[in-house]
Amino acid sequence: MSRLKSILFLKCPRCRKGDLLKSKPYHLSQFNKVNKNCPNCELNFNIEPGFFFGSMYVSYGIGVGIGIAVFIVLLSLGISGNLVTNFIVISIILILLMPYINALSKVIWANFFLKFDTKYDQ
Repeated sequence: MSRLKSILFLKCPRCRKGDLLKSKPYHLSQFNKVNKNCPNCELNFNIEPGFFFGSMYVSYGIGVGIGIAVFIVLLSLGISGNLVTNFIVISIILILLMPYINALSKVIWANFFLKFDTKYDQ
């Protein structure tokens, strides 16, 4: 599995097969809870207390990127009427994508520090 595909499907950075999260992003009772270990390669995801707090910076960047992309789409479709309309549309889209953005930011953050190991690529 490629690195991009493993990030988009929220997989372990080392083996790219096990799930990083305990459940899917939109399963709100387990909202973005990270597994203690990878179910496939047993990688410890709890590197240190508060390790995933840094993913908030990644989440912010993803949110800004999505907001800019939505604004450009609104402009290109001619829907961009006024500032309030743009704000409401961008806010609704970001709220709907929030669980996935938070999960994605944790996987991206983990990929900064935990590297792929080819011995688990079988």
